[in-house]
Amino acid sequence: MKKTVLVTGSSRGIGRAIALKFAQMGYNVVISCSRSEDELLRTKSEIEACHTSCLAFVGDMGDYGTVEKLFDMIEKQFGGLDILINNAGISYIGLLTDMTPDDWNRVINTNLTSVFNCCFFAIPMMLRKKSGKIINISSIWGNVGAACEVAYSASKGGINTFTKALAKELAPSNIQVNAIACGAIDTEMNHFLSEEDRIRLIEEIPADRLGRVEEVALLAWQLANTADYLTGQIIGLDGGWI
Repeated sequence: MKKTVLVTGSSRGIGRAIALKFAQMGYNVVISCSRSEDELLRTKSEIEACHTSCLAFVGDMGDYGTVEKLFDMIEKQFGGLDILINNAGISYIGLLTDMTPDDWNRVINTNLTSVFNCCFFAIPMMLRKKSGKIINISSIWGNVGAACEVAYSASKGGINTFTKALAKELAPSNIQVNAIACGAIDTEMNHFLSEEDRIRLIEEIPADRLGRVEEVALLAWQLANTADYLTGQIIGLDGGWI
């Protein structure tokens, strides 16, 4: 039987690339986004062009009740879940003292609470099969922090330690949990940079370029299909930057 993967935040960018990679490899694919329904449906069409099934869901993964509805739909359509890829995320650029409590909560809920919510409902499905892979899309800033990105860095740091702790908890049940700590990837999240800032950034990266979303997708697929002994790891994908 085909395996089923859920990729959150998959209407564009890294999430879309990951969803398409798994579709190309023959998986049933569940995709979600919080607002961009038109983009999500375009991604759904691209996935279905790979001759595989796709469930598209619009909703906030940071909201427990919304995630519960999504997993009810996954259960009904596919009978469970084999792979969870927590990719949904937003950034906030600015001084901490310029943030409002709502700004802070929005970043933490979208980036970190969403990971808890999706894992909470995915784990029982994986326990039934005595196997599963959870892959969290994190950031190098979760390891070292970034000025003017305190909330984002805190959320990604939380994901990293969440990954390590949950991996220990689930290892006896043959469920592996790993994270990809992305560096500067060429997505819309980095399009706020001026050309001058972009050039300066690339000069700091030993690989002398930004990462490609397809590279993140390839690594996610490899982690989903690698040795079960690999768990609890935060794997940097940053061109040697950090």
